[in-house]
Amino acid sequence: MLLQSTTPHSPFHHHHRRHVSLSSPLPYSLSFPSGFRNKNPTIVRCSISQVHSYGTVDYERTKWTKWFRICKSISLMNDPTISAASLLNEYEKAGKRFTKWELHRIIKQLRRIRRFKRALEVYEWMNNRAEMFGITTSDTAIQLDLIAKVCGTLDAEDCFLKLPDTSKDQRTYAALLNAYVRAKMRAKAESIYAQMMIKGYHLNPPQVNVMMTLYMNLEEYDKVDLLVSEMRQKNVSLDTYSYNIWLSSCGAQGSIEKVEQVFEQMEQDSTVNPNWITFGAMASLYIRVGQFEKAEECIKKLESRITGQDRIPYHHVISLYGSVGKREEVYRVWNVFKSMFPKIPMMAYHAVISSLIRLGDIDGAEQLYSEWLSVRPTNNPRIVNLLMTYYTRNGLLVKAEALLDQMVESGGKPNSGTWEILAEGHIREEKVSEALSCLKEAVSVRGSQNWKPRLVNVSSILSICEQNDDLQSKDVLMGLLSQVGCFEDEAYKSYVPLTDGVATVPDEDEDSYGEEILLNQLQGSFQ
Repeated sequence: MLLQSTTPHSPFHHHHRRHVSLSSPLPYSLSFPSGFRNKNPTIVRCSISQVHSYGTVDYERTKWTKWFRICKSISLMNDPTISAASLLNEYEKAGKRFTKWELHRIIKQLRRIRRFKRALEVYEWMNNRAEMFGITTSDTAIQLDLIAKVCGTLDAEDCFLKLPDTSKDQRTYAALLNAYVRAKMRAKAESIYAQMMIKGYHLNPPQVNVMMTLYMNLEEYDKVDLLVSEMRQKNVSLDTYSYNIWLSSCGAQGSIEKVEQVFEQMEQDSTVNPNWITFGAMASLYIRVGQFEKAEECIKKLESRITGQDRIPYHHVISLYGSVGKREEVYRVWNVFKSMFPKIPMMAYHAVISSLIRLGDIDGAEQLYSEWLSVRPTNNPRIVNLLMTYYTRNGLLVKAEALLDQMVESGGKPNSGTWEILAEGHIREEKVSEALSCLKEAVSVRGSQNWKPRLVNVSSILSICEQNDDLQSKDVLMGLLSQVGCFEDEAYKSYVPLTDGVATVPDEDEDSYGEEILLNQLQGSFQ
């Protein structure tokens, strides 16, 4: 059954690496008692392939229990110099006691909302009371995962190597494997995966899914097929996520026929059920090859599999309907979404505004942007960037500049992408000096360490400089590219070869709006 509306339709990569010592009291030391509770532990399921937890609790409608109130207080702590332990200490001094279950719920929720540093601080507080809470290898594995996210993969590796042998089991190995895969450290991931096999750890789908995702990220799709074959040879059943990764791999190779063959095998496998991610991935693949009727069939099947209070599927349904040109469906699902959830997150507005812009409904997009401003105290650059991109690409540079000014005046902070979008508008009007000024602003934005200008914009500036014999502007551009490390990035440098000191850049296609759903989720789903 399709979603029905009850309302009328209406138009850390750069970080200072910190070496974490297991014996160090600050700030992320791990405490590992000699004995552990579980003698036959199962795998820690923090796999990259586990994208979502279905039936997610809608915390807005849940009774505010003690653990959730404390979790909210921790999540709202803004001073990075004050640890979550200080708040827990205050509660403890007031005579309040915590059960391990409550602390686990706090940690789980902090991880869900990506407050990884705070979650690690809660574990540090528990480690100082290890005898009270009985730290297990499962706890250790989760801490390794958090250390990798907060301090870096190498720090997590250091901690793992310092663990006593009794603490190194399938859970902790799996956590380190996850960290390596997330960092795309292929050699280390393959090495620890091989060690797990040598130790005789039971081969299971989550473990293989992590390696399948690594090869997906590295675009080595033949390795995905080999892992599927290995699972079948060893009589290891594929789970839903295994099939979803396999489907995505086939789609990335451009083989719709193979995608449909894999899906047929999935339907015949009585041990799994295709979920909304399955049909979302297939819809995206059909959109990519222009088979919109089949894509729409998959979107409707996706809708029928939305359960519980998980918001994420709605975002994808809205985006997919936008990609197949179904404006009415975008509004229908949006109205259903608004009727179900009293608070609408930023990503929902992002999905619907992006879809309406693709559909050419700029009036509707602007109306929803105004609605967004009415419920949020400040602008989020991700929302603003959508409209600015439309304006600059349609000759409305003045309107884009006015929108940027409005965001800044209301307390919003432009990100590097915001400034590059504005630069693109100036490039279209061949105002190189203004474009370079915007790129300088992009470089100066806090947190811009991973930003690099789009190749198509670099190419356009160089072309204008060549036409006007503007060597000074070209030198400024080369300096900016060097400043952000473009010439140290092999992948980037391969597209910007230097010939006699002059950069020559091939044309780059425009950004694709129809991003493939599953791979994007898998790339960022360590929660």
